[in-house]
Amino acid sequence: MRPSILIALVLLSAAAPAWAQDRPPEMRATLVSLSRVLGESHALRQACEGREDQYWRTRMARLIEAEHPDPEFERQMTDSFNAGLAETRRLYRSCDDGARRALSLAAVRGRELSTTLSHARYRSSFMPVPVEGEGVTAEPDPR
Repeated sequence: MRPSILIALVLLSAAAPAWAQDRPPEMRATLVSLSRVLGESHALRQACEGREDQYWRTRMARLIEAEHPDPEFERQMTDSFNAGLAETRRLYRSCDDGARRALSLAAVRGRELSTTLSHARYRSSFMPVPVEGEGVTAEPDPR
């Protein structure tokens, strides 16, 4: 399965309608981090697919819509997306092996963040059963 499809599926399952005002600070921080990863993914996908591609920007808009954030939190999420987008565009100007590797690493980080959010949502009602292969991590090389 393509990393982008995997992230989209996990993101959509984690982004069930919720009021962001009710989110504890650690979940808000995770959503801000996820927003940055979506911005990075958007820049990398545009490097490979062209500037017209709006796949990850659309997913970011859906995340904000699902979260119903207060104006300040929406600004934090949007700023994080834009920071990830700008930094990644600066580092990866074309679709080369480095950009494709960075996209794979962003997919792993996005999946981890989405999984964290989806598990936190259910913590009070039941203990999630770990899925085999879950917890696979990859850290990007220092830039």
